[in-house]
Amino acid sequence: MSWSPEECKGQEEPLGDRHALCARLVENPGSGSAEQSEAGPGPIVTCTASGPALAFWQALLAGDVGLVSHILADSGTGLAPDSIFDISNPERWRDFRYNIRALRLWSLTYEEELITPLHVAASRGHIEVLRLLLRWRARPDMAPAGRTALHEACAAGHADCVHVLLVAGADPNIPDQDGNCPLHLCRGSSILECAELLLRFGAKVDSRSEEEEETPLHVAARLGHVELADLLLRWGACLDARDAEGWTPLLIACDTRCMSPADAEATTARCLQLCRLLLSAGADANAADQDKRRPLHLACRRGHAAVVELLLAYGVSVNIMDYGGHTALHYALQGPPSALAQSPENVVRALLNHGAVRVWPGALPKVLERWCASPRTIEVLMNTYSVMKLPEEAVGLVPPETLQKHHRFYSSLFTLVRQPRSLQHLSRCALRAHLEACLPHALPRLPLPPRLLHYLQLDFEDVLY
Repeated sequence: MSWSPEECKGQEEPLGDRHALCARLVENPGSGSAEQSEAGPGPIVTCTASGPALAFWQALLAGDVGLVSHILADSGTGLAPDSIFDISNPERWRDFRYNIRALRLWSLTYEEELITPLHVAASRGHIEVLRLLLRWRARPDMAPAGRTALHEACAAGHADCVHVLLVAGADPNIPDQDGNCPLHLCRGSSILECAELLLRFGAKVDSRSEEEEETPLHVAARLGHVELADLLLRWGACLDARDAEGWTPLLIACDTRCMSPADAEATTARCLQLCRLLLSAGADANAADQDKRRPLHLACRRGHAAVVELLLAYGVSVNIMDYGGHTALHYALQGPPSALAQSPENVVRALLNHGAVRVWPGALPKVLERWCASPRTIEVLMNTYSVMKLPEEAVGLVPPETLQKHHRFYSSLFTLVRQPRSLQHLSRCALRAHLEACLPHALPRLPLPPRLLHYLQLDFEDVLY
């Protein structure tokens, strides 16, 4: 950061450390009155944490509006509503700074963490302290460390503080040091209220973060927040906006991962709701990122069977490839181990019933080894072949404990390696092959009993014959 000659006027010796520099930037201390903010450049004071500065800091943290008011009214303290604290060292609040310049003061070193009283009040939800500081003409858009108080209030989810700051003139479109506007940072239980306030006060619904080039709708998709996405869409958010990696909000939603098996059901439900919202609003179901990965590829990778069914209902191509030549079925079978909690057999079954090209027989042993803990995934794959295409030594690919746990299924599987499939199964294969081009549409229209129809659609029986 460079300083103008006027700011550095009066310096006769070389610049010392950063605290000495700050102390010399201005000449005349202010009076501590409410009129200070109109007085032009004022002093930056550095002092220890044993006097009024510490008392001021503690009062701000506690939300003690009476003590904050008393300290500000005491001109002898030299403290003001636009004071800047350096809290880089939390063990001793060493640096106290007062600055009333209109320009944002950025950190002089990467180690600094600068904060104003307004930031403290906004981040902690101390609404009365916030109002007091603004009455003393604290500048709502000061960002000594790159963030304004509005960023802090949004990130903490304090909607009442967001409202007070916006009414006081805070700019909802100022980016922070990471290039995020307040609308990108809304979190907490009041996320919807904060976002709507920002939009009503002029926040740009499609503002972009600096590096990722994400819009708030991208953020809502990553959070899996259906209501926030709906709000942004009602305010005209661009459905198919692309970030720096070419990802649309729908791509992000389909790539939602489960943090744990216990979280799988809730995660899939949110993902489905969000995808249904985006698609019904007109999102491109075939939008591809820079690697030509599409929503179907990503939903298969994460094992979101309901989302896969939804995308297939929108007519997406089941066999379209990414740049690496991988189809949706490849993604489903190469997904992470965590996809086991998502019942991957349902994804594989849906793809095969919509005409997915079968796995190359030579790759079946590798698939068996990877997915042996999900016997239904193996079952649905094997039921698309008229002949069991596994070598006899494939039994060694399944751990003994898995063989024991699913004894009935694996016994039938390895028995069929040496025997022909049943006539019933061969008839199923023949009919599916005949209807291959229109399989998903033709099967439901056949005048067949439900049980037979389900059989043709590869329903699970937990045994092979």
